[in-house]
Amino acid sequence: MESSLHRLLIGALAVFLVTGFLLVDSNAQKKKRKRKPAAPQITNPDIYQPPANDNGNNNSNSLDDSSNSNANANNSNSAPRNSDDPETMKKTIHNLSNQVDKLSEKISQMEESQRSLVDLERLSRAEQRSAQLRSELRDVQQKDSDLSARLEDIDYQLKPENIERATQGYGTTRPEEVREQRRRQLESEKQRVQKQLDQLKASEAGLEQAIATSDAEVDRIRKKLDAADQAAIDNAKSKAENDSGSSYPSPSPTPSPD
Repeated sequence: MESSLHRLLIGALAVFLVTGFLLVDSNAQKKKRKRKPAAPQITNPDIYQPPANDNGNNNSNSLDDSSNSNANANNSNSAPRNSDDPETMKKTIHNLSNQVDKLSEKISQMEESQRSLVDLERLSRAEQRSAQLRSELRDVQQKDSDLSARLEDIDYQLKPENIERATQGYGTTRPEEVREQRRRQLESEKQRVQKQLDQLKASEAGLEQAIATSDAEVDRIRKKLDAADQAAIDNAKSKAENDSGSSYPSPSPTPSPD
């Protein structure tokens, strides 16, 4: 009997506890459903308004600061920079001077090479002109030789016995007129040949003069080129000697003991 009563009490207590838990849970859920999220409130910060005197002082101070900064910038720009080290300046000047000397030497070499090329071109043209003039002179001399031989032949034919021999076969009753006609023909041809010979003689003299001038030009250009080559060789030797002397300076003589 006591055990059954004890069980009833325990069961009633359990039912009471479960019912209490359920009621608490339902009330909590109702409160959560009824609660709404609060909207965020935005508040503007207060704007600081400085007094009139403070604003004027600040503006004047800012203007003074800007003017001072500009003055300092102008002073810094107008102020001369500190000079470099004298030794560094000397080295820089020495290097620049060496570079200028090298450039001047290269320019001189280029100009000399250009002059040499021009002289070689002139020499080639002068030699070609001399060869052409000599060829023309040979042609003139050949024509002169042919005309001289023709002139000698005409002089031989102008002899009276030769004219008479040449006209014997004509069979005419007036042999004197035939011989005179023959003589006039030979005289006309002789004048024509002599005139050609005179022209060839003048041409030959002009060609000889032109050849002499061209040969003199060839000799002058050759001497100029030889002198330039010799000067280049001498300059190379002197430069090599100077380089060797600067690379390996001669030892200074030691003083002899007294």
